Amino acid sequence: MVTRNNATGDFRRTPDDSRLNIANSEFRQLREFIHRHTGIALSEHKRALVCSRLAKRLRHHGLQRYADYYALLTEADPEGHERVAMINAITTNKTDFFREPHHFRFLSENVFPAWRQNPNRERPLRMWSAAASTGEEAYSLAVTALESMPSFNEQDIRILATDIDTEVLSRAGNGIYTIDQARRVPQELLSRYFFKGRGEQDGLVMVKPILKALIHFHWLNLLEEPWPMQGLFDVILCRNVLIYFDKATQLKLFQRMGNALKKEGYLMLGHSEAIHGLNDLFRPVGHSIYQHRGKK
Repeated sequence: MVTRNNATGDFRRTPDDSRLNIANSEFRQLREFIHRHTGIALSEHKRALVCSRLAKRLRHHGLQRYADYYALLTEADPEGHERVAMINAITTNKTDFFREPHHFRFLSENVFPAWRQNPNRERPLRMWSAAASTGEEAYSLAVTALESMPSFNEQDIRILATDIDTEVLSRAGNGIYTIDQARRVPQELLSRYFFKGRGEQDGLVMVKPILKALIHFHWLNLLEEPWPMQGLFDVILCRNVLIYFDKATQLKLFQRMGNALKKEGYLMLGHSEAIHGLNDLFRPVGHSIYQHRGKK
């Protein structure tokens, strides 16, 4: 849009901000659509976030109104391609290597030694990173497992890493990060499990095959029923995800994750998340760490 400065008479181009405005009815429609398809509960104060993140999708399709975009989603997207793009745009992906380090200490000091010393153990040890984002959590799990059990290999350890965002999953599978993104990885571990980029790749690191062999990245919407996974998990990490869901969805997912865990398996949540009202299913064993009580 071109405007004129009345003081100087100069003309200048300013951003077209028409897509930053959303009517109450439009926001309600999109909020309900997002909740229905992702479980994410968006409050009124997320209105600006929705506008800013979806404005690119409107520009991509040459649309001016969010009502038109909603019509596209519900009437002109039979294959669901735009729904995937919308989900990619609206989801928040914040993660780091060894984020919330007490979880990895608990695994290395309690879970992995107990599994290794159990003469009746079932193989492989199965772990699920339920909101893998760009992969740092899953690779941190793999590093921790190999450091705790150096004589074991990909036949003994299986890590499933899922996310609803297709774009971050693609980046996770590539396993390429900037030095800054890998800043929390101790130098010794960085040298052992990552290649350091040179030349045009200077400033980047890439995960070595020994870690990639342990992890399977797969798209998954946590609302999907039933989940496609076969067998039970020893450990599930679902961290800093459930805070975006309403209480009813949280409760349902806690119950489903309990059903996906082996007896006395562990569920690890984000630092601001907690399980309430399911004492018959889980018992707390550490900060944001819960052990399954079920009979399996």
